[in-house]
Formats: sequence, structure tokens, C-alpha cells
Amino acid sequence: MAKKIFVNMPVRDLDKSIAFFTKLGFAFNPRFTDQNAACMIMMSLPGRS
Repeated sequence: MAKKIFVNMPVRDLDKSIAFFTKLGFAFNPRFTDQNAACMIMMSLPGRS
């Protein structure tokens, strides 16, 4: 069964943070992302830690 963990981390500039992590290859869930907060998707593949 997949586990979900939600971590809240404050940032100074949300737009810059989203741009930075997008360049690193991370995706964001638009359902939980707006001008006040972003939901970055981080997944581990089965068999990897």
C-alpha cells in the first residue's frame, strides 16, 4: 500500500521555488497549488530507497 506524507515548508518566494524545483524535474499537483502554496510531487519507485 502506498503511503502519503505531506510536509509543509515555508519559502520566501513561491514562484522562484516552483521554478527551481521544476528545473530539477519535479512536478506539482495543480489541484493543491495556487498563489499561496504548492504541492510538489515526490515519489520513490518500488524497490528503491
